[in-house]
Amino acid sequence: MANDAVFDVLVIGSGAAGLTLALCVADHCKVGVVSKAGIDSGSTNWAQGGIAAVLSATDTFDSHVQDTEIAGAGLCDPDAVRFTVEEGPAAIQWLLDQGVLFDTTKRGPWHLTREGGHSHRRVIHNKDATGKAVQRTLDEQAKLHPNITVLEDYVAVDLINRDASGERGPCQGAYLYDQTESRVKTFGAKATVIATGGASRVYLYTSNPDGSTGDGIAMAWRAGCRVANMEFNQFHPTCLYHPEARTFLITEAVRGEGGKLLLPSGERFMKRFDPRGELAPRDIVARAIDHEMKRLGLECVYLDISHKKKSFIKEHFPNIYKQCKKYGIDISKEPIPVVPAAHHTCGGVMVDRHGQTDVEGLYCIGEASYTGLHGANRLASNSLLECVVYATSAAQDILEKLESLPPPPDLKPWDESRVTNSDEEVVVSHNWDELRRTMWNYVGIVRTDKRLRRAQRRIDLLRAEAQEYYGNFRVTSDLLELRNLVTVADLIVKSAASRRESRGLHYTLDYPDTLPEAVPTVLAPA
Repeated sequence: MANDAVFDVLVIGSGAAGLTLALCVADHCKVGVVSKAGIDSGSTNWAQGGIAAVLSATDTFDSHVQDTEIAGAGLCDPDAVRFTVEEGPAAIQWLLDQGVLFDTTKRGPWHLTREGGHSHRRVIHNKDATGKAVQRTLDEQAKLHPNITVLEDYVAVDLINRDASGERGPCQGAYLYDQTESRVKTFGAKATVIATGGASRVYLYTSNPDGSTGDGIAMAWRAGCRVANMEFNQFHPTCLYHPEARTFLITEAVRGEGGKLLLPSGERFMKRFDPRGELAPRDIVARAIDHEMKRLGLECVYLDISHKKKSFIKEHFPNIYKQCKKYGIDISKEPIPVVPAAHHTCGGVMVDRHGQTDVEGLYCIGEASYTGLHGANRLASNSLLECVVYATSAAQDILEKLESLPPPPDLKPWDESRVTNSDEEVVVSHNWDELRRTMWNYVGIVRTDKRLRRAQRRIDLLRAEAQEYYGNFRVTSDLLELRNLVTVADLIVKSAASRRESRGLHYTLDYPDTLPEAVPTVLAPA
C-alpha cells in the first residue's frame, strides 16, 4: 500500500475559507488545496455584495450582533455571533494585507453600503464583484506560495477515518477522484479541512455554481459528524429571470441603494409584508415575492433601480449592468425581472469555534459548516466574514496541534476490482433532475407536512438507486455528486419534518407560529 500524496494539511475546497486557511498555515507546513474544477470555480467568485464588518465610527459591535441575531430569528448562537463580529475588522485587515482592493470614497477610507437587515452601512465591497476580487487575490497568493500544492479537477469521494474492521477513528486524509485520469487516488494528511461550500444545487433554481452539491456535508456525515439546522435554506429573493441566465444573482446592494420591488403593474408590494420594505431580511422578501407570484400566477416580479442616475448605476453595479445588457435589459431605463433562487445553506457540519468537527483531525469551515452564526436566516454579507474568521481560527488551532499529530500511515488504496463501467449514465442524469425538481416543488420556500412526506418517498427511492450505482459501477463526477446531493436532500427533509414551527427560512403552512423556545435541529449519524 502507498499513498498517492501526503500533506500536513489537506484542504478540500478552494474558495475564501479554504484559501484563507491554506495561506495562514503554509509558512509552517506542506498544504494541498483541492478544487473540483479550476481554483476559482467555487461560490466565492460569484459573491457580489460584499463583507459585513464594523468599520465606521458610527457603527458598533453591539449593533452588528443585534442585526445578526434579529435576522437569525432567535436561533443564533450568541457566542458565535459575538466572536465573528468582533473578529470582523481583523479579518478585513488580513484581506487588505493579502492585497484585496475595496472601494473607497472621497470623504473617508471605505465606501460602505447597506443591505437588507443591517441598521448601518457596514458592507465593504469591490464594486458589485467583491467575491471575485477576494478570490483573485487569494488565488494569486496561493499559487505563489512554495508550500501550497493546488490540485485542480479533483472531486472528493470520501474521508478516510475507518480502520480495517470498519470502526471510525481520526481522519487521516481522503479519497479523491482525479477527473483528468478518471481514477480515484489516496491522499494522506495530518489534518483534513472541509471547505467545500454549500448544497444549493440540490434545488432546481439556484444562484450557485455547478459545484455546490453538498459534498463536504455528505462526506462528514458518512464519517460520523453531526449536522445541524439543515432545514434552513436561504433563497435569495432576486435572481435574474431569463432563460439563459438562471444562476445570475442581482445583489442585495441594489435594494440597499434604493432598488424597488414591483409587480408587473408597477405597484410596490413589500410594505404590505414588512415595514422595512425592500430592506427586510432575505427570508421575508423571498416569501413575499413567492406569495405574489403564486397569488397572481406570475413568472417573475421586477426590481427597479432606473430612478438612479445612469452614472451611479454603472459605477456601483458595473457587472450587473453589463450582464443584464447582454440579455437585452438596460437597468438604467427599465426594471430587472427577478425570481427567488436557492442561495445559501445556513446549516451544516457542527463545529466549535476553531472549526473542529466531531471527528479528530477533521475541520470544517465556510458554508459547509454550522457555527451557530446564521441561526434560522443568514444576515446579508455575513458569509464571507464567517469564512475568513473561522478559517483563521482553525488555522491557529491546526498549527498549535500539528507537531503532536502523527504522520498518516500508508492508507488502504481505493478498490474498484469488483465494479464495471456503467452503460446507463442516462439514469444518473435523470435522477439528478428528478431530485432537484422534487426539492424545488416540495421543500422550497413554503412547506407542508404533506409536501415533505412526498419528497421523502422520492428521495428514498433515489438514494437506493444512487447507492446501487455507486456499489456496482466505477465512479464518475456526476455519480459522486448525485450520491452527495441525495444525502443532503435527505438531511434537509428530515430536519424540516422535525421542526414543528415556522422560524426564519423554514416556513410551513401546518405550523405557521413560532415556538417560544428556539432550539437547533441536530442530526447524528448511526
